[in-house]
Amino acid sequence: MLSLQFEKSNLTLIQSKRYGFNGLSECNYGNDVDSWKKRVSLFLPSRRRLLPVCCKIQRRNLSSYNRRQGKKPPFERIRPSAKLQPNSDDEFDPEHSVPNNGDMEPSVNREKTFEDDVDARGDAEHTDEKNSGTQFASAIETNRDVMHADEQITDSPAQSAVAKASAINGVGAELLSSVQPDDLIGMIKNAERNILLLNQARVHALEDLHKILSEKETLKGEINNLEKRLAEADAQIKFASQEKVHAELLEDQLENLQNELINRGGSGKSELELYENRSKISNEGALLARDGHIHSLSKEVDSLRTENLALKYDIQALKSMLSNLKNTDKRIVTLENESSFLESSMKELESKLSVSQQESSNISTLKTECKDLWAKVENLQLLLDKATKQADQAILVLQQNQDLRKKVDKLEESLEAATIFKASSEKTQQYNELMQQKIKLLEERLQKSDEEIYSYVQLYQESIKEFRDTLNSLKEESKKRALDEPVDDMPWEFWSCLLLTIDGWVLENKILNSEAVPLREMVWKRDRRICDAYVICKEKTEDEVISTFLQLISSQASPGLHVIHIAAEMAPVAKVGGLGDVVTGLGKALQKKGHLVEIVLPKYDCMQYDRIRDLRVLDATVYSYFDGKLFQNKVWTGTVEGLPVYFIEPHHPSKFFWRGQYYGEQDDFKRFSFFSRAALELLLQVGKKPDIIHCHDWQTAFVAPLYWDLYFPKGLNSARICFTCHNFEYQGAAPASELASCGLDVQQLHRPDRMQDNSAHDRVNPIKGAIVFSNIVTTVSPTYAQEVRTAEGGKGLHSTLNFHSKKFMGILNGIDTDAWDPATDIFLKVQYTANDLQGKAENKAAMRRHLRLSSADDSQPLVGCITRLVPQKGVHLIRHAIYRTLEMGGQFVLLGSSPVPHIQREFKGIANQFQDHEHIRLILKYDESLSRYIYAASDMFIIPSIFEPCGLTQRFRC
Repeated sequence: MLSLQFEKSNLTLIQSKRYGFNGLSECNYGNDVDSWKKRVSLFLPSRRRLLPVCCKIQRRNLSSYNRRQGKKPPFERIRPSAKLQPNSDDEFDPEHSVPNNGDMEPSVNREKTFEDDVDARGDAEHTDEKNSGTQFASAIETNRDVMHADEQITDSPAQSAVAKASAINGVGAELLSSVQPDDLIGMIKNAERNILLLNQARVHALEDLHKILSEKETLKGEINNLEKRLAEADAQIKFASQEKVHAELLEDQLENLQNELINRGGSGKSELELYENRSKISNEGALLARDGHIHSLSKEVDSLRTENLALKYDIQALKSMLSNLKNTDKRIVTLENESSFLESSMKELESKLSVSQQESSNISTLKTECKDLWAKVENLQLLLDKATKQADQAILVLQQNQDLRKKVDKLEESLEAATIFKASSEKTQQYNELMQQKIKLLEERLQKSDEEIYSYVQLYQESIKEFRDTLNSLKEESKKRALDEPVDDMPWEFWSCLLLTIDGWVLENKILNSEAVPLREMVWKRDRRICDAYVICKEKTEDEVISTFLQLISSQASPGLHVIHIAAEMAPVAKVGGLGDVVTGLGKALQKKGHLVEIVLPKYDCMQYDRIRDLRVLDATVYSYFDGKLFQNKVWTGTVEGLPVYFIEPHHPSKFFWRGQYYGEQDDFKRFSFFSRAALELLLQVGKKPDIIHCHDWQTAFVAPLYWDLYFPKGLNSARICFTCHNFEYQGAAPASELASCGLDVQQLHRPDRMQDNSAHDRVNPIKGAIVFSNIVTTVSPTYAQEVRTAEGGKGLHSTLNFHSKKFMGILNGIDTDAWDPATDIFLKVQYTANDLQGKAENKAAMRRHLRLSSADDSQPLVGCITRLVPQKGVHLIRHAIYRTLEMGGQFVLLGSSPVPHIQREFKGIANQFQDHEHIRLILKYDESLSRYIYAASDMFIIPSIFEPCGLTQRFRC
């Protein structure tokens, strides 16, 4: 039953039992029902048009068989007025439509387009042939209509992709300015849902195609049976013709005997007549018997011929219809093209989202800088206000002096008048003397006021000069600080890409190693000068960029340590377990503290290449020794989570890292010993001078003995070796002879104090070699460091660890709190915090819809489990928890896979058992985005490990 529901322009496919749709995803195909039906017709198999014809062939075979056996066909038992009612597509069952030999009930379900009245008479064979012809013609016409509709929908995938891309690019600039990050996240999630729906539809279309092919095989078997019956009919015809020839010969012999008896005549006439009468009677009886047998044979032969002709026509019709089934491949191709286009559009949206996030971070840094500048400006404004106050006071003093000068002028005028009357009297003389004294006092006061005014003006000029000097010093200090301080407004991907570019120039012999060292230090310090030079030279040629960079070289001290991680995993591009998370998280933490961090990984064919930015191959080849020969290695560079990464691709006949999986191969010892030596060869040829080489687990434990025995004498001698064992359960022991492949001396290393395995003396142990040859050995927690020093926890290496206990310690693992923060995690439908858990409930409801779990009871607890299905993780307890959760009325979700074949098969059986269950769901693979969803949505989590070195799951849940 196929039911459709429209709501808010989103078409939701609820249920489709017949063709395998599970009814989860939402399709944004709009409100046009006809266009959606045309798209659904891509997935409908052609068995609708095949089954009525197959049923008619089987009915014709049954009628002919019953006629030969003398039975009435089963259709004669149907009332003449009866009419078969057609059922829907979902109720049609081809297995029950095939009749068996003998009597059976005519319960044949038909399509509505092939509804016919059934004639119950046994001799209506000719009418059936005509009806079959018309039905076959209508089926062909229906098929042509469907194909025509398909061609109208999917004219050209390339043209539609170009049109969509141009439309997106045309309005992208306008949308980016107005679209919020939440809208972008919603668009990305809608695209992910559409991609999921297309993938599911593609899988179900392939399943229907397999069903059609199986039906094709059964039809071929029926055709072979019909051909055999045709050959039997031809043989019967041939036998009847031989009998007919034999009868003609007997008639000739009889005529000859009659002629001889007539010629004799006379006495034997009565005997002759008697003999003649008897022979005539016997001959007539024999001829009548033969003629009856021949007549029946000829009738049967004629009926067989007519049936064979009908069968030939049906076979030709079936072949033509089977040829039409090939068109389903074209439809699948169109679906793949549409899914690839949606994936590309999703990547563009993700890139736009990352750009918007970077711009928002840049705006926040600019805001802080603006605040600091405003504070400085306010301080300068206060100084300026003080200076203006002092200047105002000086102006007031000047005004007072001007008033005094006016008074002096008046006094002088009065003095002149007084001199006129000087001779008049002595009083006037005395008055003049007094006035002169006053004038002297006034002049002295005026001189003092002038001196004070001059001092005030001088102070004002000095304050202005001091203000200017302060302003200039602040400007020079800001410029100097801008040059000296690291550039924080550029992402880590920029510096990692710049560093990889410089190393590429060294490998391609475009600059010397001595020139690359100071350039690396400038990148290491995030120097603004090299950033500005790169931005200025962005449009220039590579030679001009190199010449500009070489002008910036200057000797400066390194701000931190140079750390190189050599590992077999790195999240999220190549992750199997916690090792990948630790390599990425530790690298980012060291990078934030100012250290230069680089990663060296194998280039697997099964990596998530879409999570690598700026991936490119260097125009240089690194040669490494293995099995007595030199092999080429291509070097790829790219950035992962802001960290510079080197990917080594060996050109070895065994294709070491093109196996479709990371671990679990028979020659893992050779694969990773080859990679360890190639990684050190890369560091030597690039001219790296790291302070620390950090190797992880047994896959890269070969680095320690290779470094000290082979590469330290060659000049790669600046580093100290740090080895971290994340799980002592996996030690990678192998026969001692295999150690010689990577160039190590077996006789020197296959000793009890070096690499000889403590349990099997004919084998070598890479982890033991790393413990012996490393400068420091760590494990993932202090508690686990104590456990492995015991006989039970050390797995045979406890004595070696106790002997080297001074350099062995446990450091607790951590996680990237920025990447696993539910308040900012873009993989979640709704972000939430510990103070507001409403988003957690919404994520739970969204995950139930995504996994097709029951949402009837919101309070029903959801139990989650994300793990590798290996014996260490307690798989028997996980199996018990699934059934126990179901008994107690909860829901259970498991995400994980197993490298152990029988465990994987066991959980596949459980997954098939609960495939359509409303409370249990098992996803037997690893999915980064789904794991974050399960962490955010689960009410409870199970971690039933038999032993656990550290474990990151509990930290994710915290």
